[in-house]
Amino acid sequence: MTRTDSAPALAKRQPLLPARLPTARVRVAVTLLLAGSLGLAACSGKDKGKTKGPTEVGYWVASESTVPLEVELPGRTAPYRVSQVRPQVSGIIEKRLFEEGAMVKAGQPLYRIDPSLYRAAANQAEANLTSAQASAEAAKIKADRYKPLAASQAVSQQDYTDAAATARTAAASVMQNRAALETARINLRYTTVPAPLSGRISRSAFTDGALVTANQTDALATIAVLDPIYVDIQQNAADMMKLRQALADGGAQAREPDVKLRLDDGKDYALPGKLEFSEVTVDSATGTVTLRARFPNSKGLLLPGLFVRARLSQAVQTKVILVPQGAVSRDAKGTATVYVVGQGNKAEMRQVTALRTVGDSWVVTQGIKPGDKVITQGLGLLRPNGEVKPVPEKTGQGYKLDKNGAQSAK
Repeated sequence: MTRTDSAPALAKRQPLLPARLPTARVRVAVTLLLAGSLGLAACSGKDKGKTKGPTEVGYWVASESTVPLEVELPGRTAPYRVSQVRPQVSGIIEKRLFEEGAMVKAGQPLYRIDPSLYRAAANQAEANLTSAQASAEAAKIKADRYKPLAASQAVSQQDYTDAAATARTAAASVMQNRAALETARINLRYTTVPAPLSGRISRSAFTDGALVTANQTDALATIAVLDPIYVDIQQNAADMMKLRQALADGGAQAREPDVKLRLDDGKDYALPGKLEFSEVTVDSATGTVTLRARFPNSKGLLLPGLFVRARLSQAVQTKVILVPQGAVSRDAKGTATVYVVGQGNKAEMRQVTALRTVGDSWVVTQGIKPGDKVITQGLGLLRPNGEVKPVPEKTGQGYKLDKNGAQSAK
């Protein structure tokens, strides 16, 4: 008979297995966790009851300013004076008497046209004048002799009348021939083509031996006066109307226009110019008005036809506030905002109207009033309606601003 052992008996005979102990990694983790909890509790107890102070910010007090209304407009240079050299008589060019591209003076000979025919015509006119003068002298003597004879009835009155008329006709013939001689001499003088004004001359369009005619359409050369020089500026008619409206409303004041140039290479022209006049009509094709400015050009840097950008100041804008650019930020919609120190030293965000800059400042026309404390330093640490500790801005003294507008010690 098989003996069956009961469960309690088996349990008594089999030894109990030891309980599973934690591994080394687990024990280390538990130790670190307990240590960290104790440290946090200690720090929490240590800092309990302490609060962070308000953010220190630098502010700038807003004040009204007057700034020029400056616009940058496209323009092209044009000669101050220009003259096209043309012949006034026909003939063959014997010689060119100037150096192309050089400066010439008014009256300086430029071309010599063959004068042979014109010299001969002048000689003929002179001979005709001498003949007319001789005939006039004889006719006058005859008329003078007939006058007393007619009075004593030695000759008929009709004979005297005919003699006097012949003398007057001869005198008129002398005047005609004298005028013809003067014309011939003028034409002879025109065989030398002079410079009509002083300036820089272009290349010659005709060479020696070329046939030219009086009043031809093609110029022999062109002379331009480049000192001073004009700049023709194109301004949008709508912008001009806005300026005139601002002047009428009192938001701007007229001033003596000041013009500066920026050359095509991006460099500024050293000398300022003066606005001469504005066209009285609008170009229907472009919708622009042409303004003309005059600039000194003693060094000849500006040449006709050069493209330039003109910075034009026609008026000054009054009652505006200049805000440093670093104090103005824009949201995703492009709305300009600034922070000002509000009541209770709270950072108050305001929307402002800032459409243009002058130097390193925004021109603010709405949103800020004189006396407002505009926050310019410590902007990176601000939040709307957050408490701040305002102090006068210290740019260049105690601290500087980083690219986010936050202040940091130097």
